[in-house]
Amino acid sequence: MGFIRRQEERLAIRFLVWQRQRMNLVVPPHSELQRQAGKIVDEAHRIARQTGGNVISIIKELINDLKKH
Repeated sequence: MGFIRRQEERLAIRFLVWQRQRMNLVVPPHSELQRQAGKIVDEAHRIARQTGGNVISIIKELINDLKKH
């Protein structure tokens, strides 16, 4: 896994933890956060390829969408 990918996943994990803490929800174990972050980053890259969007912005949008569901 490359440096950029690891940084994107770490950013996604931080967003997930922040959002759950803000909503007073239990933060899952790190392994679960890593799994979720990997899925989010994969989806963000797929969307960015299709739309030409910014991956970081897409990651933020995907995480915000999670709280709605």
